[in-house]
Amino acid sequence: MTPSKEMSNFGFLQSEWPQLFAEGQKAEALVVPDPRTACFYARRTLELAVAWLYKSDSALKLPYQDNLSALIHEPSFKAAVGQKIFIKAKLIKDLGNLAAHSHRPLQQLDSMTAVRELFHICFWLARTYGKVGKPADGLTFEPLLLPKTSPVPPQTLAQLQQLESQLAEKDTKLTELLTGKAALDAELERLRAEIAAIKKQNAETPDTHNYSEAETRDYFIDLLLKEAGWPLDKWQDREYPVTGMPNEKGEGFVDYVLWGDDGKPLGLVTASVPSFSTATATSTGFGTTRITLRVRCKAFTRKTS
Repeated sequence: MTPSKEMSNFGFLQSEWPQLFAEGQKAEALVVPDPRTACFYARRTLELAVAWLYKSDSALKLPYQDNLSALIHEPSFKAAVGQKIFIKAKLIKDLGNLAAHSHRPLQQLDSMTAVRELFHICFWLARTYGKVGKPADGLTFEPLLLPKTSPVPPQTLAQLQQLESQLAEKDTKLTELLTGKAALDAELERLRAEIAAIKKQNAETPDTHNYSEAETRDYFIDLLLKEAGWPLDKWQDREYPVTGMPNEKGEGFVDYVLWGDDGKPLGLVTASVPSFSTATATSTGFGTTRITLRVRCKAFTRKTS
């Protein structure tokens, strides 16, 4: 059965980027039933999109290595895609790495985020380089299109690692493609000239698409904590209600609570999302994400009424 673009968030890719469309559909189909594999395929789709960009846009210069991390951190890539797309690409890369190389659990929030960010990256690609039928700027990611079940059981970490090796063997290395004789291939030069003209023409219309940058910022804190070993898989891990806050009602919420094995809180995390000017944690590309461990309430007392 041929995939239907009307039933996919990635339908706008089908005519010009059929491989990206197919891989993007695999990712979105597993957001709910198999979050780990959805994150894996989100990264896989990103890898293919980045490879297409390096092949097609002469402004991008190959870095010292052609793995995904090196490719998206290359200065010419970051300049071409802009900060908001780079951040989304880094997030998908990191989630994909967790999916393929870590036993840490991944939840539906993780897979939903990975596929949503992939949607925005693919939208940017189609809007920037598309020849015909470019997606409308008002297009939004629609969670209702995501299947609730899958006929295939969730993949294990070992199965995903085996699949990763198989795909790596099949893929053409960018270094081989863009160096030596291939770099001088007349067809490639013609393609790049055509793409450059299309890109210039598309850039004449301002991009008003909502890239949901606030959602990206918010989720990065989840990702940093997951990478540090905190699964965040229980309701009490986020937005924990407390009393004793310095406000009129004396009530509020703790953004994140880090619990010990004894069920007692080890730390409270307040995520200062609006400002990224204070350097106290891990650089993410937003400037700096400020993650501060501190007690915001006089007494850690759960609100019960």
